[in-house]
Amino acid sequence: MDRKEGSKKIERFFEKSRLFHYKKGEIVLHPYDVPPGVFYLKSGYLRLYSVSEGGQELSLIIFKPGDFFPVIWLINNNKSEYYIDSLTKSSLLLVSKKDFLPFIKNDKDMLFELASRALIRIGGLMERMNYLVYGNVSQKLASMILILAERFGENGKKITIPIPMTHQDLANLLGIARETVSTEIKKFEREGLVEIKNKYITVKKKNLLEKEALFK
Repeated sequence: MDRKEGSKKIERFFEKSRLFHYKKGEIVLHPYDVPPGVFYLKSGYLRLYSVSEGGQELSLIIFKPGDFFPVIWLINNNKSEYYIDSLTKSSLLLVSKKDFLPFIKNDKDMLFELASRALIRIGGLMERMNYLVYGNVSQKLASMILILAERFGENGKKITIPIPMTHQDLANLLGIARETVSTEIKKFEREGLVEIKNKYITVKKKNLLEKEALFK
């Protein structure tokens, strides 16, 4: 079974379950909540993030349509120490854990799909960590925009990230000050690397942005 077929199978499993709607900015799960079940993101975008003692946010994962969570709690009952909120208006389907576990345990294709998604997510976090630790501010921001474009955008001459992103949202992804992001974004815009309209970022010159990020 290929990835597309696996995703369709998961969607069919969830399609008759209860539907919940969330407004932009609304919390889906708080730290250490006991989840009511397994969520499937039907539409919209969510983020998983932490908050420091000083109140600084660090966004760790962005969920897109077709993703389901929380996987760690699903497997070993560990409660998450992170928040999950809605970056956009979102719709989620919910099934109980007791119904979902047999679905994946009794289907080797679904176990493979679950493992594949977990590995992709780990790979993305490791890639981000590499840039966040070793790059300068310009390299970090360019790398983050490229990662978002690759994961969420549609390939073409120009790539638009379909998630409205404020300068603060980008700062939360990078763990740096909003003012620093604003300065670098304006530089990218002056150089024609990106374009921002109504909070949507379009990568105009991917090859030059890759050079800025030392991506290759």
